[in-house]
Amino acid sequence: MTIESPFMGRKRGLLGIAGGLAVCWAMAGAPPAVAGLWPESVDGKALPTLAPMVEKVLPGVVSIAAATRVQVPENPLFNDPFFRQFFDLPQRRAPKDRVARSLGSGVVVDAGKGYILTNHHVIDKAEQVTVRLNDGRSLTAKLVGSDPETDIALLQVSPEKLTALPVGDSDQVRVGDFVVAVGNPFGLGGTVTSGIVSALGRSGLGIEGYEDFIQTDASINPGNSGGALVNLRGELVGLNTAILAKGGGNVGIGFAIPANMVRRIMEQLAEYGEVRRGLLGVQTQDLTPDLAAALELKDEDGALIAKVVAGSAAEQAGLRSGDVIVGVNGRSVRGESHLRNIIGLLRVGERVNLTYIRDKKRQEAAATVTEPMVQRSKGGDVHPLMEGAVLEAANGGVMVQGVRRNTLAARLGLQPGDMIESVNQQPVEDLDSLKSALERDKRSIQLDIRRGEATIHFSYKLR
Repeated sequence: MTIESPFMGRKRGLLGIAGGLAVCWAMAGAPPAVAGLWPESVDGKALPTLAPMVEKVLPGVVSIAAATRVQVPENPLFNDPFFRQFFDLPQRRAPKDRVARSLGSGVVVDAGKGYILTNHHVIDKAEQVTVRLNDGRSLTAKLVGSDPETDIALLQVSPEKLTALPVGDSDQVRVGDFVVAVGNPFGLGGTVTSGIVSALGRSGLGIEGYEDFIQTDASINPGNSGGALVNLRGELVGLNTAILAKGGGNVGIGFAIPANMVRRIMEQLAEYGEVRRGLLGVQTQDLTPDLAAALELKDEDGALIAKVVAGSAAEQAGLRSGDVIVGVNGRSVRGESHLRNIIGLLRVGERVNLTYIRDKKRQEAAATVTEPMVQRSKGGDVHPLMEGAVLEAANGGVMVQGVRRNTLAARLGLQPGDMIESVNQQPVEDLDSLKSALERDKRSIQLDIRRGEATIHFSYKLR
């Protein structure tokens, strides 16, 4: 299985594509033959068409070209001093670089301020971003802010003669609803495809840090990233961001970030230039059938609290290990990842009402999410075995933020996103406790890593 973000680099070129959009309705008799035109009505009845809605939506969807300067890899022989001396080459060569260009899509969401939404990966590390409007104009955009965790970025252009799309309520979207994807596939610009909502609440795909995708079979291809997924009223219900495909093209499985998540992120990007997430201070897990039966619960919805961090908002609210959180601010909680998404969209200092089950009784609690207390360190600062890893400690654990190739941490099997839960059977709370646990045994080290919903055990013998 391969998951790809549907935006394209210029190096791929313009691909020839064939296909189309066809909708068939049963009707009596054949339409009258009109050269070059499809009849507007048959037997006095108008034929269904999306054209009026599409005509309103197209001006609000833009094409985005991002230019990024990258270094050109140099032959390793040029780093060999003997090779340089033998061929009488300069001792130092300035690194060469080139401009890489990539294409994506965007959505105008505020015409008065010139705000345009797109994906973070479309403009990541870009030195110049150009927006091409549906009327042919090209505008230079500046980055207001971006959030890699949700893959959302907010751009701003000169607010002249822009048309914004209305943002709909994605919580009202249902499986089976008709939707239309609009974007810039393969650099073609202004392309419209249609389909239905195939599924809701898709997560655990490893595409982004916070996942709650709308899945659709509307054709999404490279270049569609950051484009609009709209309902039949022309309201933005999702921001197209990824596809599931082996060859990189559409196979009927595309994913869009729900508009309600997009709206919350956009508000913070516009105000702060970044997302300031609050923290509840719990480690949770999904309810399995066995856990639900042991707790005598009627269903498996909710997130089971495995641990409450000392001094956290959750502890101050009275939550305990073994409680099952089933609601947040009146919204039902489907599972661990859903709870993480809900809390991850709350601002620091925001008050939240929690519904949980304890001893088979539903109870209520109120908490104020706090700012994460973050420590960051290179793995080698903690222990030589962690050399090559970037470790970040927030309330209640240590997360691997990055791993360099061909390092001890990489050979150990660590991956970005791993949560180190225990070392040598000692719980890990922060970087200090991780360092202390790693130094206890001089012969071998045992690590318990949480990766997604799985717990993985690593053993490593020290020389």
